[in-house]
Amino acid sequence: MKFRIDQDSLGKIKIPSNAYYGPFTGRAIQQYKVTGNTAHNNLIKSFVMIKRSAALANMKTKAIDRKRGNAIVEACDKILAGKYLDQFVVDMINSGAGTAFNMNSNEVISNVALEVLHHKKGQYQHLHPNDHVNMSQSSNDTYPTAMHVAILMNLEKTIPAIDILIKSLTKKSKEFSSFKKIGRTHLMDALPVTLGKEFEAYVTSISKARNEIVSAQKELQNVALGGTAVGTGANTPKGYRKIAISELAKISKLPVKPEKDMQFALQSKFAVSNLSGALRNLALEINKIANDIRLMASGPIAGLAELGIPAVHAGSSIMPGKVNPSLAECMNMICFNIIGNDTAVANAAQAGQFELNVMLPGMLKCILESTDMLNNFLPIFSKNLIDGLTANKQKLREDIENSPVIVTLLTPKIGYLKSADLFKESLKTGKTIRELVVSKKLMSNKEIDSLFG
Repeated sequence: MKFRIDQDSLGKIKIPSNAYYGPFTGRAIQQYKVTGNTAHNNLIKSFVMIKRSAALANMKTKAIDRKRGNAIVEACDKILAGKYLDQFVVDMINSGAGTAFNMNSNEVISNVALEVLHHKKGQYQHLHPNDHVNMSQSSNDTYPTAMHVAILMNLEKTIPAIDILIKSLTKKSKEFSSFKKIGRTHLMDALPVTLGKEFEAYVTSISKARNEIVSAQKELQNVALGGTAVGTGANTPKGYRKIAISELAKISKLPVKPEKDMQFALQSKFAVSNLSGALRNLALEINKIANDIRLMASGPIAGLAELGIPAVHAGSSIMPGKVNPSLAECMNMICFNIIGNDTAVANAAQAGQFELNVMLPGMLKCILESTDMLNNFLPIFSKNLIDGLTANKQKLREDIENSPVIVTLLTPKIGYLKSADLFKESLKTGKTIRELVVSKKLMSNKEIDSLFG
């Protein structure tokens, strides 16, 4: 492999001659060997859009000459078109405040821009990663801004994925609307409900969780760009911030706007932790639904057997014909991971000190991972599991007829004590409540049907 010699404030370092990253990145990849995963595509896009917007703002405020500024913009456009993505090599979890990734971005853009200007990679005297690409910026304001933008881009898929689940659950609630079944509290038989109402409640819970995510999404539209170090806006030309954020909104097609309190934007991660909590709450609701489906589909002989689940693949490597609730189990694991990610985000959010929270890369990795899992799997879960669920109407009916607990519905007619005696007799004799009530001439079949038929 051939190398070139690059130099930064720490001295000289060997960099692969074909690499578009530079000395800061070369040092960072030796230190931050953490997840084995490099930057998420939406983080790369976010940073490149920020650098492009900053270059345009710097040109409009005459902070940078048009030759260099246009070269930076052209370099950013090349990257946004899909080139040089393999040059963003810093681990997703890297230095505090994401400085390593900010510099990885600066260096790649700088070296692409140098080639635009017909210079060689590493000839930073013509266009420098810090002096020109990072002009009017700091990791302190670019990384928080990139976090918000990357998350907002991911959420553009998350909300529709949740809507797919809501649509599937709604369809089932209507399909199952006339199917009566035994309700359960404490895992024990309770009053009858309909399977449709059970699924309607699922629709309500997911809809509420979705609304909280949409609300949290709006808070993320406020960005820190232009705050530079500690939110003071130091080293930015007059008018830069407004122009830069306007350009960012234009290129990202997102309704981003300046956060009013710049110091807050750097020291607090409220918007990110707020969204993380909303994702966790969604995961809790989905997890409950997946668990209910697993229980209702248990059997088919020795379980509840209320639901039939579609076979997506063989359930066992040893038991022929076995069908498992594999998609519900996978959904459970996704939810566990989202809940764990929220715990990491919560700890990171409170771990900032004074004017800066430096735990940003870890937080972003968790949020993007959680939303990616939802984006990828919710449509599959909805289509291949929820849409294919069937109701065992006969089993549902038999459970109602055979359960002594429905005596509760008779209490207003025959009294609590007589109902309690019937319950005990049903358990002792194995006769159904209906049989006992009719044989004792307490009520007719028709009267019973009007209550729980």
